[in-house]
Amino acid sequence: MLCSMMRQADMTQLDQDLQDVNASLVRMLSQVREACELARRALIDGDLASAERCVENDERIDSMQASLELRILTVIARRQPAAGDLRFLGAAYQSLADIERAGDYAEHVARAAVTLSEQPPLKKYLDMARILEVLGGMIDTTMKSVAEADVDAARRAHAMDREIDDLYEQIQRELLTYMIEDPETIGRATQLLAVARYLERLGDHLENVDEHVMFWLTGERPA
Repeated sequence: MLCSMMRQADMTQLDQDLQDVNASLVRMLSQVREACELARRALIDGDLASAERCVENDERIDSMQASLELRILTVIARRQPAAGDLRFLGAAYQSLADIERAGDYAEHVARAAVTLSEQPPLKKYLDMARILEVLGGMIDTTMKSVAEADVDAARRAHAMDREIDDLYEQIQRELLTYMIEDPETIGRATQLLAVARYLERLGDHLENVDEHVMFWLTGERPA
């Protein structure tokens, strides 16, 4: 894992701080994973209780972000880490805003699901269900990359966003066709376009996290 974490004997306070930050970052990602699952249940299964839980979950993510930001800055100020350890802390700090925004977009999907449930569905949500499935795998792989300092996992997760972008474009074309052929569908189609956009942006923020991880582990930003 982190270069200083490799020293199992005689662990320093910096070593412990780095491990704690790493574990907290993984926990925050796991909360976003839970938010995506709750959003999926709300949208695909019509489970409005899950929508409510997703909103509550977002408050925990926000709290974790604030706490971890302070923790990272405190570690940098007190321990004065260098080289790979400092790069890890910088990458973790930069990742926090992206992880928090990913959680926000999951909440937006859950809230939209409540509104959509009040009307007959315009279409089956197979493509959106697929995006949510990809997002779940993307978060799982990102968590692995952080927990195990696995740059290949970060690259795999980063590449998953391509399918999300393709599905988003497919959804846009389909919904525009609905609106052109039947103006009465415009309201529902517009809401679904917003949901698709939330999911696409969620993937973008996870992609950013993977780029931060790659920078931590290689010292280089992906092209």
